[in-house]
Parts: sequence; C-alpha cells; structure tokens
Amino acid sequence: MDQQQAHHQSIRTGFQQARQTPRARHRDIAQALGVSEGELIASHCGIFGSAESPLKARRLQGEWPQIIAALEALGEVMALTRNASCVHEKIGTYGRASVNGHVGLVLGGAIDLRLFYDRWAHGFAVQEQLADGAIQRSLQFFDAQGQAIHKVFLKSASRTPVYFDLVERFSARQLSTGLAVVPPPAAVAETADEGIAIAGFHTAWTAMRDTHEFFGILKKFGLTRTQALRLAPAEYAHQVPTASAHEILNRAAQEGTPIMVFVGNPGMIQIHSGPIHRVEVLGPWVNVLDKDFNLHLREDHIAQAWLVKKPTRDGLVQSIEIFDAQGDTIAMLFGERKPGQAERGDWRGLLAALSPEGEPCTR
Repeated sequence: MDQQQAHHQSIRTGFQQARQTPRARHRDIAQALGVSEGELIASHCGIFGSAESPLKARRLQGEWPQIIAALEALGEVMALTRNASCVHEKIGTYGRASVNGHVGLVLGGAIDLRLFYDRWAHGFAVQEQLADGAIQRSLQFFDAQGQAIHKVFLKSASRTPVYFDLVERFSARQLSTGLAVVPPPAAVAETADEGIAIAGFHTAWTAMRDTHEFFGILKKFGLTRTQALRLAPAEYAHQVPTASAHEILNRAAQEGTPIMVFVGNPGMIQIHSGPIHRVEVLGPWVNVLDKDFNLHLREDHIAQAWLVKKPTRDGLVQSIEIFDAQGDTIAMLFGERKPGQAERGDWRGLLAALSPEGEPCTR
C-alpha cells in the first residue's frame, strides 16, 4: 500500500470511529481529522471493505446545471446549504431550474436557490449506513477548497430508483480516490474609508429601485458589505444588538409573521419564505425546528448585526443582516414579499420593536 492509499484508509478509519459518537457531523469529523469535508468524502471513493467505513462515495462529472435540473424527478428531498455559522435545511422539490452563464436558479416553491457555478469544483453521490441500520443517500457538492456548497438528501417520499439512474448518468468515468484541495483566494483588502467616493455611494444607494442592485453598488465603489453599512446614509443602516436575529425569530414565531431567511456561502444562497413556528436554543445554537424547515444558527459567532433599509420601486425594504468576526455574511432576514409587493406591515412592526444597540434584547 502506497502512502496516498494509507492516507485515505486512515481517513476512512477515523471517520468510522468518529461516527460512533452520537450526533457527530461530517464537517466536525473532517476538522478533527485535519482535512476538508470534501477530502473526507473523496477518500471514500473507490473500492474498500464495508468494515472499513459505513460510507461510500461516487465522484460525479462536473455537469452541475444538468445535475440540478435533473433533481426535480426525485420528488421530495431535503436541500441543505450552510456556512461556518449557520445551517439552512428545507424540504421540497427542485423545480424551475435555469442557468444564465455561471448563475443558476431553482424556483421550486419551497426550495428556492441562487447557484454560483463558477465556485463548484467537486460533486459526489454519497451513501451511508447509519447507526440504526438505515441507508442515507445524498448528493454533495464542494468548492476547490473542499468546503461544502450544497447537499441534497433523499427522504422517505423520494424516488430512489430515479436517484440510482441519476447517479449512473452523471458518474465520472474515472474511479479515483481523494481530491487535491486548492488554497483559498487571497482576501481582498478593504479600501480605506477616505478612498471611497462617499457622495457618489450615497447617491447610488438612495437611487436604488431593486434590492439586487446593492451588489453592483458594492462592486462599483469598492466596498465590503460591512463597510458599506458603516458608511451608508445614516437613515438607511444602523447597528443593532447581536441578539437581534434571535429576537426577530422568536417574535416572528410568536406573532405568525411570515419571513424570508437567506443563508449562503460563495457557491450558493438558499432561501426560506413563510412562517416559522418552533424556535429553541441548544447551547450556542438558535434553532428553528419546523416540519419542512430547519435553521441552526451559532449565535456566539455573530460579531455584527445591522438593520438595513434599501429603497425599491415598491417602497423601502428592510432586513436584519448578521456577520461574523471576519465580516462574512452569516444570514439575512426579510419580511416575506415578492417583487411588486410593498413590505409587510407586521414585519415593520417586528423591526420597530427591536431594542436599540447597547440595550439588552428581551426574549
């Protein structure tokens, strides 16, 4: 056995041992083993004995838009998108998939996605025997650093024969084990505030007619997102306590206010739209535990929270945006709405009740 084979075998053995611990997650196991999650999965490609690990993986061809378009035939599944601080799980059907260049959409109702395919590098069909003997089947996609972008899990109502056909159709012809990760691109240094054309930035902000214009404004003026909020026109953005997202989730559940929850990473944004019902805290995690929607938010990772107001042709649209210590977006919360609709009054009422920064939030 050569050194590389031994490395993959040690990962499989380490995974099997770690899975003996209840609730051990792939991401955490990979971190404990000193590899990315993509490397963990890729080490389970190829041929090895079932006693070595309960997990098996098959590498997929990089035909990402075609794979996503084929998912509708699976019927009901669970879509999972996460970043380091938040996990977003939604049960539904992949419908109305489309692609324009490197950007894809899935508008299947419950499953609502924005896909950035230029960040997708690896995909796998994964099968794992769980502790109770059940077989869990999924499709999992990773970036060039081996970080998870998106996962699709079969449910009891899913069409398993369609899954097998899909895997056969898109499996890579080369049965290689493992993957080589690429270092992340260097972080772009934030431009000094004095280098920003503030007047022009303010004019562009107040002239917005659609919330989707915001990214273009950031790019045009060379701003990071948190810098833009800090330098925004005073009436359009201000900081709120880091517990504000938790407060909004609690109040939305208590008052039946339908909301939108955006969670993403560089390759994907996943959106929940509708009411939420059950909000519970477990250690540092704030959880939404509904039948078709689960959210798991590490509240201790929130370094900044902002109340943001953007003008649109339908009036002001307000959101709560939360960020980690690196300034990366953890999640964004909006009132449920569609283009052409004014912002909901009950959502505005929730925001108006937020505690000012510096005062404790009531829960």
